[in-house]
Amino acid sequence: MDDAPGRESPRLLTTRNIALAALSAALTALGAYVSFPVYGAVPFSLQVFAVLLAGLVLGARLGALSMLAYVILGLVAPVYAGGSSGLGTLFGPAGGYIWGFVAAAFVAGLIVERARPGGVLGLAAAAAAGLLPIYVLGAAWLSVYLQTSSFSVIVWGGVLQFVPVDAVKVVLAALVARALVAAPLQLPAYGRR
Repeated sequence: MDDAPGRESPRLLTTRNIALAALSAALTALGAYVSFPVYGAVPFSLQVFAVLLAGLVLGARLGALSMLAYVILGLVAPVYAGGSSGLGTLFGPAGGYIWGFVAAAFVAGLIVERARPGGVLGLAAAAAAGLLPIYVLGAAWLSVYLQTSSFSVIVWGGVLQFVPVDAVKVVLAALVARALVAAPLQLPAYGRR
């Protein structure tokens, strides 16, 4: 049985939280279908927007859990960027970025839970911090996968080319999160106000 409305549950896996995590995983899967190739082996997609939004509104643990559900779903269903799936994708050039989604949602959510930013700037800062694990894990795995330490390949192809578009996603995630926080939804990341 779920807790009464308005009270933060010490339990992570209430029916409501499972539904919210599943919704976030589904939103990330939908974002994967809006992708296009760029320089290098990793495409642009809207997944990062959904990942950051999950952390901002669900908090650290539930946001990370939602992204872990997304990763697991991608083992059997074509929900990764461009409609790909399976272990081959997780161990392919984009694999580090996919694993980075779990850490990104956790980091953004942890900042929101600890700092309690009320405005768009604070939420955007939390979302921007969430980009760091995506870039670090993604570029590190890309280096291993391509067996290179070339600056132009790893830093340009794995990080810098994504920054301008990801900055827009950060702002959009902050704006949407702020609108959701303003609504009486009792979001998990904001339960202990």
